[in-house]
Amino acid sequence: MQKLSVNLDIPVPPDSVIISKVELQQLMQQELQGVYWSMKDLENKINRKSEWIKENILYPSKFRKKLDVENGGFVYYPKKQGQSWSFLATKMSKFLDEQFNEIFTK
Repeated sequence: MQKLSVNLDIPVPPDSVIISKVELQQLMQQELQGVYWSMKDLENKINRKSEWIKENILYPSKFRKKLDVENGGFVYYPKKQGQSWSFLATKMSKFLDEQFNEIFTK
């Protein structure tokens, strides 16, 4: 069997770096650590209005059981009018990724 050895230089632009996928995922998670989203932030993240988010994600019991802080979750459900929603960004982001198919298919 023949072998061919090649030494190849590939230039990396000065404004770029090469990192592993694991490192990239860790950096992305760190970016969300200690960050809380408002309802407006969540609307922007998933490109849906709050009414749709409430109807399809926040209020269905199958999701609310996991999400509500009162059940050990990571979403603060307002108790009275005028209070704001609050979402722990790291966990909400992970939840949306993991539940994508169930959320967006009926």
